[in-house]
Amino acid sequence: MNTFVAKLSKKVLCHKLISMQLLQKLLPTIINIQEIPNKSFIEKEVSLHMLRLDEIDPVVSGNKLFKLQNFIKEALSSQKKIITFGGAFSNHLAATAAMCKELQIENIAIVRGEKPASLSHTLKACKKNGMQLEFISRQAYRLINQQDFLNELQNKYGDHILIPEGGFSTTGVEGAAGIAGLYRAYNFSHICCAAGTATTLAGLVKASAPGQQIIGFSALKNPDDFYDRMQLLLPGDDHKNYVLVKDYHFGGYAKTNKALFDFMNSFFEEYKIPTDFIYTAKMMYGIFDLIEKDFFLPKSKILCIHTGGLQGNLSLKKGMLNF
Repeated sequence: MNTFVAKLSKKVLCHKLISMQLLQKLLPTIINIQEIPNKSFIEKEVSLHMLRLDEIDPVVSGNKLFKLQNFIKEALSSQKKIITFGGAFSNHLAATAAMCKELQIENIAIVRGEKPASLSHTLKACKKNGMQLEFISRQAYRLINQQDFLNELQNKYGDHILIPEGGFSTTGVEGAAGIAGLYRAYNFSHICCAAGTATTLAGLVKASAPGQQIIGFSALKNPDDFYDRMQLLLPGDDHKNYVLVKDYHFGGYAKTNKALFDFMNSFFEEYKIPTDFIYTAKMMYGIFDLIEKDFFLPKSKILCIHTGGLQGNLSLKKGMLNF
């Protein structure tokens, strides 16, 4: 090996080690578990807490860091680029772009829909962070999991690490399971989480303690394939301790109404916790409603996971939220 190649190899190795160390620093070992006191809950002998994963980082917040960590580690060790998927307001794309910038990983997003005249705030941030944006039609986007489409990506971009939309994979599940390490010592009876692709929920199920119930709150109006998704994400897993609540989607993914915004504003005024309108706010609305309806037995100790995604609120008109 000549001197130049040797120096270059040492430089690459040093960068990989620094990047790995930086990734480990990004992963929290302790996070705020905030009590949500409420007179009605106390009377019902139900306690409610929130795991504030939104406080990890303004962009790489909530569950994203956990779902992405193993893909990122693979990209760092192999020195391959990352290719992933999402829509114009995707928290997943925003988090991936921010992490890749921090760790100097080349990354490409296959974006659902034709390129608009003006990019969304999310895509502008992705582009600013160095993410290459490739727009495809919605019709073509439906084929992103087909082998022919994946072969086209390989031919066009070469070797890469592929991250499915929202991290939907057993790799994403393994990463999401790490969230449980932040609250395991507290012996919560119920763990609640908003559900989109179901990847985070599957991770929580995988890492659940005996007797613990995991409750997902669907952000989708018709999550007909939820249990099929869970079987794919947890192959051979015999956990049956989870349930999906489908009644608090407010009309469907990213759909809203005045009642939801009123709840978000009053929730912030009382507890000083900002929520996003796609996932966490809908889950919290549902939890409050279910407690009032005695869904939870006395002595229940509930933990809800704040999955971050607050950057999504930037798509709302100013003045709609008080935070």
